Amino acid sequence: MFELRVKLDFPAAHHLEGYPGDCARPHGHNWGLEVFAVSKRLDSIGMAIDFRALKNAVKETVAPWDHQDLNLLEDFKKINPSAEVIAKLAFEKLSKMIDHGETWISRVTVWENDRCYASYYDENKRTT
Repeated sequence: MFELRVKLDFPAAHHLEGYPGDCARPHGHNWGLEVFAVSKRLDSIGMAIDFRALKNAVKETVAPWDHQDLNLLEDFKKINPSAEVIAKLAFEKLSKMIDHGETWISRVTVWENDRCYASYYDENKRTT
């Protein structure tokens, strides 16, 4: 089994409705989106997944969020843009782009800063 990882940073603002503290006020983060993909096989040139294809999929996923107030975007109209929610949404979007056959997105981690992150994975996805 092969695992690949790419990470992309993007700045964006948000606030958490109903949160009993500072995060209820608008503030920003330099978010980090870390994506893990796995593959059972290598292709004919010895690659599991082309890093360029994986990076482009991550860039496409993040582009609508980059330098935005996340609370104002359609993706987050019905739910707070917490790190957990961003991780799950990115996982779902990337899975639609990357998953096929013996290659799939295994986990997405969203970093709010260099000390705090949330990860999402689908426990029903095959891992072997």
